Amino acid sequence: MLPYMAQGHMIPFTSLAKRITQSNPKFKITIVNTPLNIQSLQPTISSFPNIALSTLPFDPALHGLPPNSENTDSLSPHHTVRLFHASQSLQPHFHSFIAEIIATEQNPPLCIISDVFFGWAVEIAESFGISHVGFSTGGAYGTALYFSIWMNLPHRSTDAEEFEIVGFSKPIKICRSCLHPNLLAADGSDDWSLFFQKQISLTLRSDGLICNSIEEVEPLGLQLLREYTGVPVWPVGPLFLPHQQKQKQLRICMEWLDSKAEDSVLYISFGSQNTISEAQMMELAKGVEASETPFVWVIRPPMGFDLREKFRAEWVPEGFGEKNKNGLLIHGWGPQLEILKHRSVGGFLSHCGWNSVMESLSQGVPIIGWPLRAEQSYNAKMLVEEMGVCVEMARGVESRVDAGEVERVIKVVMGREGKGEEMRRRAGEIGEEIGRSVRDDGVDDGQRGSSLVALEDFLAFLMSKRKGNY
Repeated sequence: MLPYMAQGHMIPFTSLAKRITQSNPKFKITIVNTPLNIQSLQPTISSFPNIALSTLPFDPALHGLPPNSENTDSLSPHHTVRLFHASQSLQPHFHSFIAEIIATEQNPPLCIISDVFFGWAVEIAESFGISHVGFSTGGAYGTALYFSIWMNLPHRSTDAEEFEIVGFSKPIKICRSCLHPNLLAADGSDDWSLFFQKQISLTLRSDGLICNSIEEVEPLGLQLLREYTGVPVWPVGPLFLPHQQKQKQLRICMEWLDSKAEDSVLYISFGSQNTISEAQMMELAKGVEASETPFVWVIRPPMGFDLREKFRAEWVPEGFGEKNKNGLLIHGWGPQLEILKHRSVGGFLSHCGWNSVMESLSQGVPIIGWPLRAEQSYNAKMLVEEMGVCVEMARGVESRVDAGEVERVIKVVMGREGKGEEMRRRAGEIGEEIGRSVRDDGVDDGQRGSSLVALEDFLAFLMSKRKGNY
C-alpha cells in the first residue's frame, strides 16, 4: 500500500489495511512511505502483526522544501505543489523495493494499492506483471468530478458561470466559483495541471478502484465514477481510524459537552491542514456569538500566520468563548469523532473534507459547509443537492463572510423544526446506512454489510487475477 503524504490519506489507507487483515488473516500488508510518515503510523498498527511498515528515501531539501516536509500538514500552497511534484521522486525507490521483495520471496506481491495521486505506481505494477488498484480516499462523487475537471479543464472553454462537466451520461453542472483558484488558473501547462493530469491518467490504467464510500450512501457518485473510469469500483467505507487522544484534553472536552442539552452544540473545525483568513475568522466568531449557540471550535491561527504559533486574542472578539461559558476553544487539534459522537452535538461547521463528512454523517450530524480546497466544494454540492444534509454557508478562502449570514445559517441548521430538523432526520438515516454497511452478522442470514461484501469481492478479484497470471 502506497498512501499519499497527507494525514487525510494515511488514515483511510491504514484503516483499510486493518480491515483486510481482519477479513482474512492470510493477507500480509506492507504500507510504504517516507520516514517521518512511517514513524507517525507506527503506533497505529502495533497490535496488527500482519501489517508491516517500510520506508523510502526522501530528502525535502532536494526539492526546495523546508526541513521535515514529508506531509502536507502545515505546508503553504506554494510548498504543497512542490511536495506533489517531489513525491514523484519516490518512483525509482519503490521500483527497487518491489524488485527486492520478488528476489527475496521468489514471488511478486498480489497487488499494489496506491493513492490516486501516485498514479506512477501503475507503471511499476505493469513492469512486474502485478495487479494494480487505485485508492481514492475521497468520496465517489467528489472523485469523479475531480478526475473529469482536472483532465478536461472545462472552464477554459466557456465564460459562463455554470457549465457542464465532461464524461458523464447524466448532465452534471458546476459553478465556476466551486473551482479552487489554482484550478481556475490552470491551463494544462501549469505545475498543478502537469501533476494531476499525469497522475490521474496513469491511475485510469488501474485494474480497478477502491473508494472510501458506501454503495447505499452514494449511488449517484458511484455510478459517475464507474462510468468515468470504466473499471470496477469497490466502495469499502467508512474507513475511520481511532485517534490517539490527549487524555486530559479529551476529558475536559467531554465534561463540557456533558453539561449541554442534546443536539444543542455546534462543532466547528476546518480539518487538519486548513484555516481561514483573519477577517473571515472575526466575522465567523461574531456570527457564532450572535447566534447564542453553544459551540466547540478547533481553532488555529488564520492564513498568513504559522499554524503552530500561539493563538492571539485579537483574532476573535474580546472574551469570545468565555462569556457565560457558551463556547469551548480547542487550540490546534481536537478529538473529532468523539465530539461528533456526543449526544449534545447537533451540527458541524466543516470544510467538507471527506473524512470529516463521513465521520459527521456516521453520527447523524448535519453539516454547515464551508469548502476550502481540493474536491471539498464538490462534496458540499452533493451533500446539499443529493443528500439534503448540508447548507453551504461560504465557499473558498477568498469569499466574503458576514456575521449576520453566519448567525442566520447556524439558526437554520441548529433549529428544532423546519429545515434543521429535516436535515437532522436525513443525516440520522444516512448514519444508520453507514452503520449497516459494515454489519457482520454472518453470511447465511443475508445481513452482511455492503462494504464488507465489496471488500470480499475486491479480494476475490485479486485472487482470480493471480490465478490467471501465475
